[in-house]
Amino acid sequence: MKDASKRIQQLRDEINHHNYLYYVQDEPEIPDAEYDRCLRELQALESKYPELITPDSPTQRVGAEPVKAFGQIRHKLPMLSLDNAFSDEEVSDFDRRVRERLQVDTVEYVAEPKLDGLAVSIRYENGQLVQAATRGDGVTGEDVTHNVRTIASVPLSLRGHDYPPVLEIRGEVYMPKAGFQQMNERAKAKGEKEFVNPRNAAAGSLRQLDPRVSAERPLAMYCYGVGQVEGLALPDKHSDVLSSLRQWGLRVSPEITTVQGVTGLLKYYRILGDKRDSLPYEIDGVVYKVNRLDQRDQLGFVARAPRWAIAHKFPAQEELTQLLDIEVQVGRTGAITPVARLEPVFVGGVTVSNATLHNEDEVKRKDVRIGDTVIVRRAGDVIPEVAAVVLSKRPKNAKPFVMPTQCPVCGSDVIKIEGEAVARCTGGLFCAAQRKQAIKHFASRKAMDIDGLGDKLVEQLSDEGLIHDVADLYTLKQDQVTGLERMGEKSAANLIEALEKSKHTSLPRFLFALGIREVGEATAQSLANYFATLEAIETASLEQLQDVPDVGPVVAAHILAFFQQPHNIEVVEKLIQAGINWPVIEHVAETEQPLAGQVIVLTGSLSTMSRDEAKQELQALGAKVTGSVSKKTDLVIAGTEAGSKLAKAQQLDIEILDEAQFIKMLKVHDKSPG
Repeated sequence: MKDASKRIQQLRDEINHHNYLYYVQDEPEIPDAEYDRCLRELQALESKYPELITPDSPTQRVGAEPVKAFGQIRHKLPMLSLDNAFSDEEVSDFDRRVRERLQVDTVEYVAEPKLDGLAVSIRYENGQLVQAATRGDGVTGEDVTHNVRTIASVPLSLRGHDYPPVLEIRGEVYMPKAGFQQMNERAKAKGEKEFVNPRNAAAGSLRQLDPRVSAERPLAMYCYGVGQVEGLALPDKHSDVLSSLRQWGLRVSPEITTVQGVTGLLKYYRILGDKRDSLPYEIDGVVYKVNRLDQRDQLGFVARAPRWAIAHKFPAQEELTQLLDIEVQVGRTGAITPVARLEPVFVGGVTVSNATLHNEDEVKRKDVRIGDTVIVRRAGDVIPEVAAVVLSKRPKNAKPFVMPTQCPVCGSDVIKIEGEAVARCTGGLFCAAQRKQAIKHFASRKAMDIDGLGDKLVEQLSDEGLIHDVADLYTLKQDQVTGLERMGEKSAANLIEALEKSKHTSLPRFLFALGIREVGEATAQSLANYFATLEAIETASLEQLQDVPDVGPVVAAHILAFFQQPHNIEVVEKLIQAGINWPVIEHVAETEQPLAGQVIVLTGSLSTMSRDEAKQELQALGAKVTGSVSKKTDLVIAGTEAGSKLAKAQQLDIEILDEAQFIKMLKVHDKSPG
């Protein structure tokens, strides 16, 4: 047994060493046959001595039973998407913005290929692979641990001993071109369905419920960054972090390099563009990232994308076809989008029969007419679009497009606010195209907070014809709900109770719940503070609306348009008749708000109230509550387990209050939650 244990460990070390040379260093030193002999010997010994098998053994990549469904994993740090650049000018603008924010003359970047695969997060604890998840929506992804373990280029255990106790790496799972071609050839020979392109093949392979199927697919992975790291400080440059990942046995693209300034970025883009067809994998562009991590912290984020990185896309594949008709689609937010109906054409790996024309201005700018021969491309290799018209092929009977003035779904007015490119249906509470989205928003936690009314139930209620607008929610009967899928008597009773409870709300919550475009929580609070009653808001003029703090001409126009639609007013009246009510509030002038103009950040957990409740208290006092700490922040409220935001506030010497001091401040201003 002792000799067997020793030999097993020798074989594991040897196999892991050769995996590192093969996948990470790209310098194999033994033939495949010798590698296979080592693996077979290890399998034989472990079969004879199963008590010596460990989870990180090279033989244990496949072994899990199929799962019935993927579990959900919440990312400790969000997996953010990137903004895109499609031209040299946009890249130059990106570099200029970075330099101006950093107040430097030149910036060092890391440039890397943008693989066309599936983004994943892999977590190592004490050097062992314990969890893997897809990007998902950036906050929550699917648990694909068993499938990622089958990817030979992903180490089950890290090399060396100097890695952090907790290391979450981010990377792209992809399918090499050769493997994709071979897999499709096998499928074709068997009469099975072939994949259209390597990206779809990679995504489909990683999302197999049976890991044995994933193991048969030729998947690979490159790492491009890290997420959560605990117990050890990483280097202060991204390029050095990637070097550390290589040392720990993780695969990093050899095409990644550091460059100086925008000249270096564009040079790299052209070099990689020339190599694109010869690379063993598909790429759809390159990614630029600021190298210094302290500069990244300084640059921060905007919406769901970092300011310190951008994806520079390659020109999309293009084909010619005929435009048969132009129709309009009404999106879930009311956006009216012209859609080209095309003679089907194969472009970018898929057959395209519909393509977006974006908006009315784009149709006019490109002079697109029904009957034209057009160039179709997949913008960013994803969304088919009509790129241009071939005027030399235009027939004499080609017809110009006219944007409808009434919504084709509900008949409400279609308007286009000055300064905006998108025309919109104004029947937000009534329009069937917007119904489901309107109800989901209305029921959300920060709106009417209808517990138990989730997305799937909204879909069922709408599809069954039980609700046609948000007011119909309050006419639901328990027996109607009980008849729906997965809804028993108890669940149905709970929903009816939650609906009844939601009737007692506040004016700001009600305004936010209506889903008026550009009216978020803060704007709803400002409107309520300024006008005090719903009737005053409904009848306010454009000029009166613009007198409200933080309400500009665009937001005012959206509010005015919403309350000018009879359908919307009808639904609002039905809601009031259903019993929705709120406490009478007095007009609060901005000068009477003690925290007016102050920028406040909440971080950590509070014991006396939720973060949302604290936010409402602060907004009622006139404060602007934001999610990130900057030099513009006036105050930080820090609860327990406050992390990086607290540290940054201390670094910037910003005033910090703990929970007790925060409660005391609210009591001073007579806004205490108690």
